[in-house]
Amino acid sequence: MARFDGYRSGKQRIVLVPAQFFSELLPLVDSLDELRVCLYFFWRLERMEGEFRFLRSADIQEDPKFMALLGEDPQAALQAALDAAVTHGALLSGALPARQGETGETYYFVNSPRGRAAVEAIQRGEWRTPANLPAGLDLSLDHPNIYRLYEENIGPLAPMIAETLRDAEQTYPMTWIEEALRLAVEHNKRSWRYVAAILERWKQEGRRDERKDRRDSEAARRRYAEWDTPSKPRR
Repeated sequence: MARFDGYRSGKQRIVLVPAQFFSELLPLVDSLDELRVCLYFFWRLERMEGEFRFLRSADIQEDPKFMALLGEDPQAALQAALDAAVTHGALLSGALPARQGETGETYYFVNSPRGRAAVEAIQRGEWRTPANLPAGLDLSLDHPNIYRLYEENIGPLAPMIAETLRDAEQTYPMTWIEEALRLAVEHNKRSWRYVAAILERWKQEGRRDERKDRRDSEAARRRYAEWDTPSKPRR
């Protein structure tokens, strides 16, 4: 029988799970598959970018290691677990009807304020399939995100800084955050304040390699102007 060898020493990736999951939701979960799906959503969505993060059944089925946990009929077990999670309020679902050029399918969101806003947009007919669908990912892979990058380059992740990082992730491109962290390390300024100052300067002035584009291109000027515009479901 396989046995966990223990957590490795050194810095480890952190997956944030709201305390309400343990105090209010966990008592409602009545199957191991449902619990696995709920935890999988926290793990998977935390590795995604963008304001509205979701998974479809097909996205989960692309993860062979996770599907192998669901028994002899993994597709049926997955759907049953998703349905149970929606019934108990852990997840929300929004069915997108088939339209010209689009395939009707169900989107699943964590039951958070943004998840609820996304489902409301679907119900009002204001949601369209995003151009960038969830990228393939499985449990055997290890992709860096803003929390891991912070821990690897600055230090342990505290609850207060986690909220700050979440806001930064919605404000700046991940490539900017990675570059700003690299510069902080190179200059031995391992603090989020230093990183935030770099990001804010780039937001106001543009990165050095992008300033010429801003001067020479009207399209680039429009792109810079849109940085402060909150993203929303496309109509």
